[in-house]
Amino acid sequence: MKNVNTKLFRNLTFSLLLISYLYYCYRYISLTSFHINGTTYYVLFDDAMISMRYAYNLAHGNGLVWNMGERVEGITNPLWTGIMALIHLLPIGLNQTSLYIQILGASFLTLNLFLIRRIVEHFTDDLLVMLSAVALTAFYAPLNSFGLLGMEVSLLTLIINAVVLLALKSKNRFNLWVYVLLAISTLIRFDMAVPYLVFFSVLFLTQKENRKSHLIWGLGLLILFLGGQTLARYFYYGEFLPNTYYLKVEGWNTTLKTLRGLYALIQFIYFSNWALFLLPLSLFLFYRNWKVSLLALLLTGQIAYSVYVGGDAWENHGGANRYIVIAMPLFFIAFSWSMMELLNKTKNLLKFKFFETSKIIIFAILFIFSILSFNALLGEWKSIERWNFTRRPDYVAGGDRNLQIALALEKVTKPNASIAVVGAGTIPYLLPDRYAIDILGKADPYIAHQNVRTPMGIPDIPNMRPGHMKWDYAYTFGELQPDVIVSIWENTNEEAAPYLENYVFTTIAEKIKVYLKKDSPNINWDLINQ
Repeated sequence: MKNVNTKLFRNLTFSLLLISYLYYCYRYISLTSFHINGTTYYVLFDDAMISMRYAYNLAHGNGLVWNMGERVEGITNPLWTGIMALIHLLPIGLNQTSLYIQILGASFLTLNLFLIRRIVEHFTDDLLVMLSAVALTAFYAPLNSFGLLGMEVSLLTLIINAVVLLALKSKNRFNLWVYVLLAISTLIRFDMAVPYLVFFSVLFLTQKENRKSHLIWGLGLLILFLGGQTLARYFYYGEFLPNTYYLKVEGWNTTLKTLRGLYALIQFIYFSNWALFLLPLSLFLFYRNWKVSLLALLLTGQIAYSVYVGGDAWENHGGANRYIVIAMPLFFIAFSWSMMELLNKTKNLLKFKFFETSKIIIFAILFIFSILSFNALLGEWKSIERWNFTRRPDYVAGGDRNLQIALALEKVTKPNASIAVVGAGTIPYLLPDRYAIDILGKADPYIAHQNVRTPMGIPDIPNMRPGHMKWDYAYTFGELQPDVIVSIWENTNEEAAPYLENYVFTTIAEKIKVYLKKDSPNINWDLINQ
């Protein structure tokens, strides 16, 4: 009877946690929507909206392109973009498509919680550890910000944890599905080759009797999938690597790039509370096996990759970046487990009568402190207010602003007008019949292959933003002569000034001013300043 009650209680508490998370997702999606003139608009993270423009063009027969007729791979997530394209086949308006992507992200993140439970239960049957790991994962702000705002993070996190569970349950048996799922994940993001190699290395070293199978299938599928998409990319786009790779990685000093990645990592660990962040290392005091090492190595691999590429552009928002966040559920498993192991060790040392009750109370206090610490991004209480919805969620203000600009430009510009943007997602997506120009080069190979333009010294490291450090106004404004320039990149007004003489900086809607090319036939001048 005790076992039945325990199982029922575990299922009940887990179910309540799932229901709470689903409600959280509902609230999050509701708060990231916008109601304008009787219409509800759903907008994703701006980088995700870049993929949405590619998806729109693919679904409408224009190819996997940002602008019709221009083959530039300004995305690094072709399979995720393909999934987005399927949504665009539904009979819904552009104001609604993002909602379906958000629902899909919420579904993947919810399914991931089932995997977290199974992984924890593979190591320990402690209920508190399971509930803590699931809750820390479910309510981790960066994972929800990226996952519920349309990034491929939700699906990649699900795949990594599914493969972890397969690997843990395989024991000494070779499981081909480990490599099949990982190979598919490289189509979502080609840098999933990093966790792929971690899995391969651990399984190859620990399953000695299956090494031949790991070599043939493990390395074979990796080479097949990476080689296949590389050849496809070359034949379709004329480049062996995505345009975004050249934009983010090339053109700046390798040492400075690495230092910037280290700076971002140190900042992340520091504001996550470094003592809490290092706590899972204590597991190696109690368990020294390949399974615990696998969890640690997967997180370490993502951290190392993040450092190598210089981090991400959004560390100024705090928390794990897009590379590290997909391994954070594994960190939360190790973290929760290590807390309980240390408490149990204390029990063995102290041996006082009411320790079991005290242990639950202490664990609960540590959990509350930890979930607040991990979500107090950059140490700001504002992050907690965004997390608990007393403020609008992170990144929403930018989406709101871009939406307002797009709706205003739809009125004051004509189809085929050329629009230069810094944020290459929301505005171009909502104006599919306008020609978009990417000032920062994500969809422009000319810009992407240049050297970075921001100051390149050690004191400048905190201000470096990978993927946002290249521009050329002589080319973008001087040669391309866009009809509209939505904005100038930060702190470059003086540099841009000589190329803006043929433009008028004017209001096109309430609190929205843009640069319009004088005498452009693609501007509805009669609607300006009315």
